Amino acid sequence: MDSLVLKMVTVDKVISSLKKVVDPELHKDIVSMGMIKDLNINNDKVSFTLELTTPACPFNSEIEQDVRNAISDLGVQNLDLKVTAKVMEGRSISLDELLPGVKNIIAVASGKGGVGKTTVSVNLAISLAKTGAKIGLLDADIYGPSVPLMFGLKDTPSVENNKIQPPIAEGVKIISMGFFYEQSQQAGIYRGPIISGIIKQFLTDVNWGELDYLIIDLPPGTGDAPLTIAQTIPITGILVVTTPQDVAMNVAVKAIGMFNKLNVPIIGVVENMSYLECPNCKSHVHIFGTGGAKKISDEFKIPHLGEIPLHPQIMQGSDIGKPTVSSDPDSLQSQVFLKIAKSVAGRISVIAAEMMLQENQEEQANKNGQTN
Repeated sequence: MDSLVLKMVTVDKVISSLKKVVDPELHKDIVSMGMIKDLNINNDKVSFTLELTTPACPFNSEIEQDVRNAISDLGVQNLDLKVTAKVMEGRSISLDELLPGVKNIIAVASGKGGVGKTTVSVNLAISLAKTGAKIGLLDADIYGPSVPLMFGLKDTPSVENNKIQPPIAEGVKIISMGFFYEQSQQAGIYRGPIISGIIKQFLTDVNWGELDYLIIDLPPGTGDAPLTIAQTIPITGILVVTTPQDVAMNVAVKAIGMFNKLNVPIIGVVENMSYLECPNCKSHVHIFGTGGAKKISDEFKIPHLGEIPLHPQIMQGSDIGKPTVSSDPDSLQSQVFLKIAKSVAGRISVIAAEMMLQENQEEQANKNGQTN
């Protein structure tokens, strides 16, 4: 690199150039978001770390390339760029004594049963874990837990220091009432207060440790489990699962209404069993109709995050304990799950950024009030 050019490049000029790089989802420049760390100019080298808001961001490669272009525009030829990711906190951890090590809680909800909500939760958890994020999965369906079956897990978790040690499969920490039934066919028969107590135990008595995302697979409907969770801990947001059918959409709307009343953000809506892809002509056959998730998205102004195809392998993988994103990661359906996972992570970064901005504004307002 020309020494004259190097002398003209200063820290201020590098920062100024990097301020032109805007995160496509957060709509804020990477400097103000604190993504630039350890900036240094030494001899013929400019070095710094680009700390992204989540390893699952769908725009990570785009942001990195924009950063390289911004530095290249300054005439810098020797760039030492390290790219890392640190998941943002999308909830008020300071207000949660129960789960202080969990940065984000994603509750997966549906209005009715049979829409594949647990299948979405399991494949979402594994997809996020594949990006390098620390993931936990809480099966809050006390009546009919199926998460252990989908992971092929049977053994009862151990207890150490009065804490349940969640089994780990596919990089995901897992807890479910299914681990504690004597037989997998045994049905859960519990009244509301008992269900609430069990869920609180899963939150407090499980050694979750440090997690980037805790996914909670809610039972269908708007009963005791969703209310207990929403009223017990700060939730980052709700992911709504529906099918194209109007009956599923209409019931999902009720769940959205409940969480809106509880002031819990909606991450977005996912449409499962959206279409069947013809193996010969590759055309899409809409067996259950079309447009369920799109209607919800339009009505409530929430993101439509993806459409999951109806595929035998998804069902077969769930039955034998080998989720499709693990057994066939290159398949169409696995790629759809991965894309949805990245969209969810991106949405959480947006929610976290909005929360951080609101907290900063409240803090500034308090300071102004004290000076006045």
